[in-house]
Amino acid sequence: MLAAERGAAANTLAAYRRDLEGAEEIVGDIAAADRESLIRLTRAWSGLAPSSLARKSSALRQFFGFLVDEGWRKDDPSSALPRPVTRRPLPRLLTHAEIEALFACAESEAESGRAEAVRMLALLELLYGSGLRASELVSLPLAAVPRDAPFVTVTGKGGQARMVPVGRRAGQALRQWLELRPDGGKFLFPSRGKHLSRIRLFQLLKDLAVRAGIAPEKVSPHVLRHAFATHLLEGGADLRVLQTLLGHADIATTQIYTHVDTARLVALVNERHPLARRAHAD
Repeated sequence: MLAAERGAAANTLAAYRRDLEGAEEIVGDIAAADRESLIRLTRAWSGLAPSSLARKSSALRQFFGFLVDEGWRKDDPSSALPRPVTRRPLPRLLTHAEIEALFACAESEAESGRAEAVRMLALLELLYGSGLRASELVSLPLAAVPRDAPFVTVTGKGGQARMVPVGRRAGQALRQWLELRPDGGKFLFPSRGKHLSRIRLFQLLKDLAVRAGIAPEKVSPHVLRHAFATHLLEGGADLRVLQTLLGHADIATTQIYTHVDTARLVALVNERHPLARRAHAD
């Protein structure tokens, strides 16, 4: 149902499967679970973070709702599951200086003309310059990169396609990579007969961060996507435009970046206001 009716992505399907199988390990057959079983399950989950607890509970609620809709159960015991109050965490960010350090390192290495270095620069440009998700980036087909238009066609969550602009810098890096890219395969970033994996992309970024003098735990594909969104908003981008660029189905997801910008403004006042400087002097 998730795949056929909702068009859920493969990663979403895998996450739901893990949550349901994990619950079955504790209470047995989930499809036959009653309220007492779910109360026992909740106790077993007591040490989880609120966000993890909310996700697992949501998966089970949707599962029981599906069973009722299909007529496989007459009752829905999911009211026994917890509803933790969660706050969407502010995304981790890189400063402009850290972004510049990453690019300086990647550009310097790409000057060698080595295929791996040029590929790294192209990956970095698309993560920060176009705000692609890691899964969207590594699975880009070669056909998604037109030769005569500054856009790539991206298939995002739920199989939704969108056009993402590619800046001049990213376009130049892509052209360099296409000249060095191994022949064959349908993916823009091929690897072992398929495409570069998300895990490998994660590792490549960590390694680049170390060479650029940045703590590797601060850098990931999603952090660069957050930096793309936050820095665009700082530059005056409209929230609706940002929603389209990021491929968010709901603008409420995009609004997290307004909180990031607000936090930055508060920090700016605390650091730069004359009264703040006076307090430091005291």
